[in-house]
Amino acid sequence: MTEVLAIQGRKLHTEDIGLIRSLLAEHGDWCRTRISEELCRLWDWRNAQGRGKDMAARTLLLKLERAGLIQLPKRRGPSSNGFRNRIPTLVVHATEPIRCALRDLRPLAVSIVAPGSADLRLFNCLLSRYHYLGHRNTVGENIRYLARDRAGRPVGCALFGSAAWKCAARDAWIGWDRGRREANLGLLTNNTRFLVLPWVTVPHLASHLLATLARRVRADWQAKYGHPVHALETFVDRDRFKGTCYQAANWVRLGSTQGRTRNDRNHCLRASVKDVYLYPLSPNFRKELCAC
Repeated sequence: MTEVLAIQGRKLHTEDIGLIRSLLAEHGDWCRTRISEELCRLWDWRNAQGRGKDMAARTLLLKLERAGLIQLPKRRGPSSNGFRNRIPTLVVHATEPIRCALRDLRPLAVSIVAPGSADLRLFNCLLSRYHYLGHRNTVGENIRYLARDRAGRPVGCALFGSAAWKCAARDAWIGWDRGRREANLGLLTNNTRFLVLPWVTVPHLASHLLATLARRVRADWQAKYGHPVHALETFVDRDRFKGTCYQAANWVRLGSTQGRTRNDRNHCLRASVKDVYLYPLSPNFRKELCAC
């Protein structure tokens, strides 16, 4: 193999593949987790807080195996994804209609959902039951938010996670070539889920929540992961929504997708066309996202 592979944002050369093969050959008693941890150590592959990027290494190894470049040891137990992908447990919650003016709900309390908390169980339940895409697991860097009104009633949820690997309209607007995109993709986050609960009918609530989140997500990301994000992105299914709340919150529509999925290497898989929106979080966002 002479070409350079780019997997999980990391460029792999022939010697990198050779190193992985050597680890597999010399340590036949190691499990997959032990191998991924050793790779992180050897490559000094860490996140901004200094923790090894073990999950990224595991995904990299799986992709290499699927490409026929390595052979991993057999799994010693069920994949952890099987547990993460379980349907969330039902959490009892009120569904009485809330119909009023926005001022009657304020001040809203928008909180970060902590791992293992009662709010996390509620958050997962609400998204899985009421968001059209559902919700089962979250991997990579992410922040979950739960919004309540002044009476403590949940009114909405939002999830920010990994940015799309490629998007022609977005990449052109930012000024990304392949190298800059691969280097700086972690400085952009995707609003992968946004939900105002279906029994809540409050004009301007959605755009108000988006504006509230935009004012705090950069600092929240810095506190959690040790680095900021400089812009937000989202993809709006145009067959279902008009993107009105994003427009009202001053997100910029950049264009639309081509109706393909990330796995459509043979141009035969079709997906719904989505409008691409972006919200800059700093005046110099292009300079930050295009830094080498």
